[in-house]
Amino acid sequence: MTDKLLEPAGVDVPTVFTQAQLNWLPWLEPITEAELTDRHWAGLVDPARAKSPYFMLLARDPDILGARTRTDKDIFYNTKDGLPRAERELAAAAASRFNGCIYCASVHARFATQFSKQGETVQKLLDEGVGADLNPRWNAVVAAAVAITSTPTEFGDTEIGALREQGLSDLEISDVIHGASFFNWANRLMLSIGEPSLT
Repeated sequence: MTDKLLEPAGVDVPTVFTQAQLNWLPWLEPITEAELTDRHWAGLVDPARAKSPYFMLLARDPDILGARTRTDKDIFYNTKDGLPRAERELAAAAASRFNGCIYCASVHARFATQFSKQGETVQKLLDEGVGADLNPRWNAVVAAAVAITSTPTEFGDTEIGALREQGLSDLEISDVIHGASFFNWANRLMLSIGEPSLT
């Protein structure tokens, strides 16, 4: 791995939160597809992720990437029980909006729109920030996500009580916590090793 930081020329960096599809450019050299071993492919979990510069950079440590990806998939795709997918994505989008991660916010806002069919409400979160008045249930999800993201140790009875008032079960509350917590971590990683691009 080179120690030289990549400096892409002419990068058109987005300056506002959007649901548009964005690219992501690494500041460090990702591994190439030709370098992938069986261990790397196992770490990617999904072979299609070999087309992503982000996952190919993380593939330099395939065991950690594999754990990260399996955790991600379990939080967001294992929806047989617990919180609907749209609200798991909303929690991730809220954490990303609070952290200023335009790329992650775009991905999870797009999924929140896809699964909820409430694109205007999701866009309001992006446009106005985490204090936007969405609807009572979504406000409680966003507030819980922000509390976890801001100061995890201060998340507690107030946020859980607000979620319970909106009818969320313990399992659904757990899904809010996991979605927000995972992206509180993921945002910080992504923001430290690359940047989003419009092209």
